[in-house]
Amino acid sequence: MKQLFIRWLVLLGGSLAVHAAQPNVLIILADDLGYADLGFQGSEEIKTPHLDRLRASGVRFSDAYVSASVCSPSRAGMMTGRYQQQFGHEPNCPPLQFGMNLGETTLADALQPLGYRTGLIGKWHLGDQDRFYPTNRGFDYFCGLREGSRSYFFSPQNDDKPGSYKRIEENGEPLKFEGYLTDFFTDKAVGFIDEASSEEPFFLFLSYTAPHAPMHATEEDRQRFSHIENEKRRTYAAMVWAMDRGIGRVMEALDKTGALQNTLVFFLSDNGGPIHHNASINLPLNGEKGIKFEGGIRVPFVMSWPQRLPQGGTYSSMVSSLDIFPTVLAAAGGKPDYGHLAGRDLLPYVLGDDAGIPHQRLYWHKEWFSAMREGDWKILYVQDFGYALYNLGEDVGEKNNVAKRQPEKLEQMRRGLEAWKARRSGSEWTEGPKWYRINRQLHIDLIEEGSQVPAP
Repeated sequence: MKQLFIRWLVLLGGSLAVHAAQPNVLIILADDLGYADLGFQGSEEIKTPHLDRLRASGVRFSDAYVSASVCSPSRAGMMTGRYQQQFGHEPNCPPLQFGMNLGETTLADALQPLGYRTGLIGKWHLGDQDRFYPTNRGFDYFCGLREGSRSYFFSPQNDDKPGSYKRIEENGEPLKFEGYLTDFFTDKAVGFIDEASSEEPFFLFLSYTAPHAPMHATEEDRQRFSHIENEKRRTYAAMVWAMDRGIGRVMEALDKTGALQNTLVFFLSDNGGPIHHNASINLPLNGEKGIKFEGGIRVPFVMSWPQRLPQGGTYSSMVSSLDIFPTVLAAAGGKPDYGHLAGRDLLPYVLGDDAGIPHQRLYWHKEWFSAMREGDWKILYVQDFGYALYNLGEDVGEKNNVAKRQPEKLEQMRRGLEAWKARRSGSEWTEGPKWYRINRQLHIDLIEEGSQVPAP
């Protein structure tokens, strides 16, 4: 099925002989980044000059979401352009025998036949076993870790010991790295760009582990934030700073090689910040990683393409990480199959060629918890508790559950959510009762208290 889908994309993509018009593609993904923790998101505490420059070079999406509030399913959705619930990838952290369904077409799969050299540097987290390995999922080159997190320093007795899925590998071979992991991933990304041929477009997925735990930073970077009293947040700020510095080096490499003007760049986080684990801040949003409140699923999101997109623009309609696949595919000369994909090509909307909106509704579901957004309205479902309803146009912090005051709207939203849930496939694995208890209580507490989760 996957090969038929790829061939269909190529046949409809037109002539592939001319690569000059095809953009290079760079997706930069942060891990567990707080919504408010970038300069262009309003942070006065954590300066991010390079990301601010990237934002100024393109379009910021002010109402942007990912398809899950945790790492692995969010990445599965982004990599396929499909709701991951359609192929059983609902829970986080696939057990050893599981990974992203092998019948699914990744963005890298789709770009290879269009003439792209494809690379992934950093975190994979879509299956540990060899059959799920990035070079078996459309990537020509991989340097990073199969798992979801690890030490930011080489650890031969732990994360880098033989057989560990957390160890750093380069196309299947273990690799010893020097220094700080975020800097190492940046070095590899710069090398990938420097080695790229002007005759062949490239797709690079730069998947940083920062600022996901463990909370590791260099002392030099921590000293930059000595004004932050909270020790965990000081380390977190240093981790974000190192990532921002790396992004600056990557953008400089694009500029030096002459590739910058025709490179389509995306920056976003895989989910909201886990405020108690890494001292991130999601304000003015409520909630955090792992739950369906806005703080778990709404993220900073920037798209830049100097050759085509306006600079410094803001797009305010609802968009999703699911949109990256069809946007890139269309820009590369392919034809997105909207009968198969949930995402939409964002370029016509951003450029003003389409006066409509990309999405009427967006959906979320993981085992016991669900949500749907339609216009300003959002419905939440918590198993063994019930529904909550919010008007985000008036209450972006989700403080006021209006379900009892809006019974007709609640019922209309409930029907829409349940109809979508009925079309999903079953989960291939489960997170188990511990996570059900924890996340259920987090949802209920926020619904009943109607207040922001305390910031660090």
